Amino acid sequence: MTDKILIADDDPDILRFIEVNLGLEGFNLIKAKDGEEALREAIDLLPDLVLLDVMMPKIDGFEVCRRLRSDPRTSNISIIMLTAKSLSADKVVGLTVGADDYIIKPFDPMELVARVRSTLRRSREMRELNPLTGLPGNVSILQELDRKITRKEPLALMHIDLDNFKAYNDYYGFMRGDLAIKMGAAVLQEVCSEYPPGKCFVGHIGGDDFALVTEPDLAEKIANEIISRFDAKSPSLYDAEDVARGSITVHDRRDEVREFPLMTISLGIATNQHRPIASHLAASEIATEMKQFSKRNESSAFSIDRRSRLDA
Repeated sequence: MTDKILIADDDPDILRFIEVNLGLEGFNLIKAKDGEEALREAIDLLPDLVLLDVMMPKIDGFEVCRRLRSDPRTSNISIIMLTAKSLSADKVVGLTVGADDYIIKPFDPMELVARVRSTLRRSREMRELNPLTGLPGNVSILQELDRKITRKEPLALMHIDLDNFKAYNDYYGFMRGDLAIKMGAAVLQEVCSEYPPGKCFVGHIGGDDFALVTEPDLAEKIANEIISRFDAKSPSLYDAEDVARGSITVHDRRDEVREFPLMTISLGIATNQHRPIASHLAASEIATEMKQFSKRNESSAFSIDRRSRLDA
């Protein structure tokens, strides 16, 4: 889908200049000649980005930016301020009222395009992050998998979740449940951060489910480290008496009382080390299958698919 950009400037020459340069890049462009029109168009059309001149009639760019940020319908739209002033105070005001970036007139066409693309990219990345953990979500996970599969790179996909999480969430409440998910995410990030960039990627599928993408030669080491660190931290999520008992008592869906042990972590690992993986769907199915094997253990565990093509 083509990104939609609203250009708001009272100078027709600037409007035309921006329209020509961004139009050549394939953007879908909307124009507004003053602040009031910019607000109307932004609310009606919900562009992906607004290029907003500071000095405009009726409503100036700072006020337009402030109103866009305060309206739930437009609060997540990317905004770049256009200003003829290079004073630090003007830049500070623009960023304070919510602008993502600013460009000083006169600007170079290449700089304009680069800043627009950079701002849109950052916006997409921020929208994709899980709001609880700050980890990349499903779109980024699939992109990472597709990149490795397309390039035929060594691939190991881990599906990871927290065992007995629902019982914990029911027993302690969702706020402490969120803390458990954040702790699990922190463990994964901590382990991954010890490897060079590109060797370990962590994403948050949703709830207590995570994905980790790495290389087959690193998978077992990473899995063992995750289990070791999670098991060391898991008791800190519980009250002292529950830790001493080693379990919590929860009513299940049939209103029957059940004992649930402290949370553990299960990992299922799919790799292309012994057989090719043709798609992210195939990788996910294998990793999910392996995770179910891991869940048969009463303690934290991982299972790796080592089947060859002939065994499959």
